[in-house]
Amino acid sequence: MAKAEPKITLSSSRDIPFNKLLLSQANVRRVKAGLSIEELAEDIARRSLLQGLTVCPQLDETGAETGMYEVPAGGRRYRALELLIKQKRLAKTAPVPCVIRGTDATTLAEEDSLAENVQRAPLHPLDQFRAFQTLREKGLGEEEIAATFFVGVNVVRQRLRLAAVSEKLLEVYADGGMSLEQLMAFTVSTDHARQEEVWATVADSYNDAPHQIRRMLTERTVRASDKRARFVGLEAYETAGGVVLRDLFEADDGGWLQDAAVLDRLVANKLKAEAESVAAEGWKWIEVAVDFPYGHTRALRELDGVETEMTAKEKKALQALKTEQAKLEAEYQDAEEVPDEVDRRLGEIQEAIEALEERPLTYDADEVKRAGAFVSIGADGRLRAERGFVRPEDEAPEPVENGDENEANAGHDVDPGAAPAVQRTVITLGGEPAQADDEEEEDGIKPLPERLVTELTVYRTLALRDAVAGNPHVAMTALLHKLVRDTFRHRAAISCLDASVREVYFPAQPDGLNDSPAAKAIEERHARWQRDLPDDDDALWDWLNALDEASRMALLAHCVSYGVNALYERGDRYGGGALSPHGVRQRIAEADRLAHALGLDMAEAGWRPTVANYFGRVSKARILEAVREAKGEPAAQLIDHLKKPDMAKEAERLLADSDWLPEPLRGLDLDAGADGEPTDDTGKLPAFLNEDADEADEPDLQTTVLAAE
Repeated sequence: MAKAEPKITLSSSRDIPFNKLLLSQANVRRVKAGLSIEELAEDIARRSLLQGLTVCPQLDETGAETGMYEVPAGGRRYRALELLIKQKRLAKTAPVPCVIRGTDATTLAEEDSLAENVQRAPLHPLDQFRAFQTLREKGLGEEEIAATFFVGVNVVRQRLRLAAVSEKLLEVYADGGMSLEQLMAFTVSTDHARQEEVWATVADSYNDAPHQIRRMLTERTVRASDKRARFVGLEAYETAGGVVLRDLFEADDGGWLQDAAVLDRLVANKLKAEAESVAAEGWKWIEVAVDFPYGHTRALRELDGVETEMTAKEKKALQALKTEQAKLEAEYQDAEEVPDEVDRRLGEIQEAIEALEERPLTYDADEVKRAGAFVSIGADGRLRAERGFVRPEDEAPEPVENGDENEANAGHDVDPGAAPAVQRTVITLGGEPAQADDEEEEDGIKPLPERLVTELTVYRTLALRDAVAGNPHVAMTALLHKLVRDTFRHRAAISCLDASVREVYFPAQPDGLNDSPAAKAIEERHARWQRDLPDDDDALWDWLNALDEASRMALLAHCVSYGVNALYERGDRYGGGALSPHGVRQRIAEADRLAHALGLDMAEAGWRPTVANYFGRVSKARILEAVREAKGEPAAQLIDHLKKPDMAKEAERLLADSDWLPEPLRGLDLDAGADGEPTDDTGKLPAFLNEDADEADEPDLQTTVLAAE
């Protein structure tokens, strides 16, 4: 008959006065970690001791028990009780629940201490979330919960934010199907159906990173940093019923506005109201749009305005602001970090100072009646009102010579006693040009779309203009180059001197061109010169003649820069009056030479590839080619399985900090030619222009598309 296994006997437990307990040297915990002793003491004071101490009798040299007990497991609880006694909140003889290990125990005290700490399983985040949620449902606030468990309020908020996640996804997480970071990424949206749809998409793919989940959940939203959102304000948007998605786990730059239609309606209404306010000043017309194309005021005459004087009240307010600013800056000049409220106040002060110092202009009342204004949103989200522009058709008629007023009014019935007609401002609500979505392309490297090449070369043309204006030596060389060709190659028109510079306008423009670094630099430089130029031609000649040499060269460079044309456009093979394909190639080659002389790098000039300006406009093969060139084959393999829209967005993220440029923005390597001169070999032209070159006098009847899809 088999011998029965002996039953397990558990250690006995009883209450032992605290003054009979000693901390054992067998306790394995040495490093402070987790809840502090002070916090643990407060927790014991609030809810008593939830777990007893493990103790063993202390033996003397003869092996007899001394009546004292050592604590090998529960040292932090012992120290917390000790602290409460020092604070006289607990009696020295207070009974402490203890589990007594006998002197004949088969395990060492160190084993008990190690086992108690190692075998303790931390609470699952989902259990913590549900516990916090239960406490909140019972009436506790987030601050109370945080104080009770000695955690930050943000920790409580983050755990409670998991309530926004679909129960199905919570179950997936509980079963180990996703990481906590992935689960937290879903909290940016409250749409459970969309959350489940996104998880179904990424669950079995290699692209299930938290940032990818966040991007997919917010791709139909508008960033809070968008100038439209800043123009309207989050408070107004939320008051109108709009929802803002926030990410409590990552920096979200203000969040995402979920209701684009609500935002667009608010933007349109506020722009209209602002336009009506500007119209009250008496302008003949107002054009309103979220943004206007670059150069929209170039063909119009700008009125000369006079800055309004600052009132005594405004001067006093300005001085008070500057005094407060200086005081705060002096107070925190040596501080490692400025408090948020102080930093916010300094920003408010700076904005108020700029508003006071940027004086509004006043215009001649008669000129205002024939002029207009453009109302839009600036890159910083503020209203941009550009006043005082006269259209050619609204210019005052030339005075009639050798005649009288009756002759000038011949054929018109004029009632001299009639009251003048009341002019009403015409407000035109414009819009941003819409572009059709690109169709998904078949695999393979195809030529770049013609419009995209034009838009890319628009960026390059602006950057070249800015660079030419900053380099008078190259500007003079370019001008002399044109003059020498005109003079010695008999290409000049009939004139005493045909050396004009005509600004080239852009037939196609990428969105946001107005706010590009080159566009801003050119506009600011043009405005500075404009303020100084006399209106009268004779006065202008004298003013130019009196300029110092450096100023003359700088002004020459600025004027020459407007003639730079590095645009790609479709060539006309059949001599229809437009530039021939050979002429387009020659223009691009000369632009390369100019860029080479200036040392122009479009990446340094601020151009970066985005979905809008490149990746969303080309084939998947070209997207992968770009990522492969910039980041290598492994990076390309990370996204090669994605659909084109997702691939384009990931490519933008991957190349955000790179200097990669598409071919039309790179230019030629002119150093490859002899003595640094470019060659005429078409084989060295970029791929988007490199075709079987046809001579201009021998047109090829077989149509070839240069750079079209």
